[in-house]
Amino acid sequence: MPLKVAQISLEECPQKTQAGPLCIIKFSLTTQSAMKSIEDNTLVFTVDVKANKYQIKDTVKKPYYLDVAKVNTQIRPDGKKKAYV
Repeated sequence: MPLKVAQISLEECPQKTQAGPLCIIKFSLTTQSAMKSIEDNTLVFTVDVKANKYQIKDTVKKPYYLDVAKVNTQIRPDGKKKAYV
């Protein structure tokens, strides 16, 4: 007997609100390769997987008072997302 999947309408699902800056940046990486990239004026952060480059850029700009030239992102094999700012 096949199982029926419950159908949920969009009204029943709670919409995720805009993530705050504390939710976007989880922590900065302090590995050896991250320290090498700091010498090249690039900061490395672990960020929320659903955050886009614009959100990461705005989040780094405000508390660190930096001019962000570009943001590169990488999703690691373990499912975490790194941002090179």
